[in-house]
Amino acid sequence: MQLKTCEILSAVALLTFVALPGCARHANSETVIVTGSSTIAPLAADVAREFERAHPGVRVDVQTGGSSRGLTDTRRGLAQIGMVSRALGPHEHDVVGFSVAIDGVCVITHRDNPINSLSKSQVQKIYTGAIEHWSEIGGAHQPITVVSKAAGRSTLAVFLQYVGCDSTDIDADVVIGDNEQGIKTVAGNPTAIGYVSVGAAESALARGVAIRIPSLDGVQPSTSTIRDGSHPIRRVLNLVTLTRPEGVTRQFIDYFRSEAAHELIARHYFVSVDPP
Repeated sequence: MQLKTCEILSAVALLTFVALPGCARHANSETVIVTGSSTIAPLAADVAREFERAHPGVRVDVQTGGSSRGLTDTRRGLAQIGMVSRALGPHEHDVVGFSVAIDGVCVITHRDNPINSLSKSQVQKIYTGAIEHWSEIGGAHQPITVVSKAAGRSTLAVFLQYVGCDSTDIDADVVIGDNEQGIKTVAGNPTAIGYVSVGAAESALARGVAIRIPSLDGVQPSTSTIRDGSHPIRRVLNLVTLTRPEGVTRQFIDYFRSEAAHELIARHYFVSVDPP
């Protein structure tokens, strides 16, 4: 019996010895929670993976949900960093913003839709119900399925500003959340029209998704026209914090804004901005 007791004590001691390094690593690890814009989230996730490789023991948890969630979570202390895919307004000086890239918003239709160009006026009339059939603007004699974004999405706010409407003016048949949902909806419906991030739309085209990006007022939405400023719906993609960031939070934001992230930004069809 005494021998067995010694063996048990030795086994416990060995397990404790083996477990301690793992416990120490867990105690020393840090997690940065990033929530918000579905436009920024895929890029942020890729940047996070590269950052984690360069910073062992650090985990960056990227969650989507829309720009409004990013702002709310940051203000409530539920996230260290919020993602906001638009310029910050005058009522949002309670957070600190860091621009990380430039994107745009574009209209998308199904690949089989023959219409290659739209005007701002036509888009406005489609979304307010003044134009209800594609035949009214040179397309097939089919009703238009209007796809719009849910409240709280920055893409909606940027689009409304462009067409000069309030959210109550929009006559939508389908309301979607993130860009990928919008792209999937339009790609699956030959009569649909929607609007999404230019970066998300170009990425979908590169993957062979069945969408078309018509020109707007004679300008083809693309990374190139965003870069040269000719695309009419441009926006800054921002990270926000409640106060001036410190420690690993600051390091992640600096990495996101450094040249190290430029290749990832280009891979997501966004335009890099140099840090001030």
